[in-house]
Amino acid sequence: MAAAPALRIVFEQDPPPSARQVVERGVDLHNVAVTHEPAYYPLAFLLKDAAGEVLGGALGDVWGGWLHIGYLWVAPHLRGRGWARRLVGEAERYAIARGAHHAYLETFSFQARPLYEKLGYEVFGQLDDFPPGHSKYFLRKALRRRTPADRRRPSRAG
Repeated sequence: MAAAPALRIVFEQDPPPSARQVVERGVDLHNVAVTHEPAYYPLAFLLKDAAGEVLGGALGDVWGGWLHIGYLWVAPHLRGRGWARRLVGEAERYAIARGAHHAYLETFSFQARPLYEKLGYEVFGQLDDFPPGHSKYFLRKALRRRTPADRRRPSRAG
């Protein structure tokens, strides 16, 4: 009987990207094998100024028919001007074009829950006292593709 390899658990506070990729790829391959859902689309919509500086963005992915918005941020001096709403809208359109039927995200009580609710997201879960004195919310929204009948209707925005 062959000797078992010497294994050990090592803590790395800031592991190299290659180490993270090995773990992420392992989970991804397992998920695809079990679900037979191989279509995965990362997304990054960035708000940039004329010099190319990133002043905001929506980061996430589409997998299994769901859009996940992992990060949404707009520089403080640009908030209240509709940029976050537009970034979410771009992410949702991208996801719908790739077959997504729902979206989900997480936010804290000190972040953008009112914005997401205005955009049609609803709370489906909550962690109280995380961090202490605050809550973390889990929100979702049904998305839909435009039908041929929708495309024939005149726009109200015109």
